[in-house]
Amino acid sequence: MPDYTIHFHFEDVQLNSFKETSTKAWIARSIEAEKKKVGELNYIFCSDQYLLEINQEYLNHDTFTDIVTFNYVENKIISGDLFISIDRVKENSIEFKSSFAQELNRVLIHGVLHLIGYNDKSTKEAQEIRAKEDFYLTLFPDL
Repeated sequence: MPDYTIHFHFEDVQLNSFKETSTKAWIARSIEAEKKKVGELNYIFCSDQYLLEINQEYLNHDTFTDIVTFNYVENKIISGDLFISIDRVKENSIEFKSSFAQELNRVLIHGVLHLIGYNDKSTKEAQEIRAKEDFYLTLFPDL
């Protein structure tokens, strides 16, 4: 098994039964399917409050969100820091009637797709990134 430079960090939350090894492999396969290379990816799982402070300090946004992504991509090498609110993921899974694991994986791959170059500002872009999320979710072995 390759040792990907994909790391998971936990700030003020815990995740039970998180499948770290298969998640890393899935993220790497998804990046490679987009004809890009895995660089250094740091996923930081945190609470709403923790991510709100990041959002306020670095982006001047005073809102809760499920993910904030800092892009360090160079050429085709996908690198970045991705902060994910576990509180938001839990609420979104209820709102969208999906499992917590499925919603977490959607947010994990959503951040990567942003790093790859997909956006969601317009309706058309949002549809495109959502279709990519759906496609890559079908490739996750444990869902």
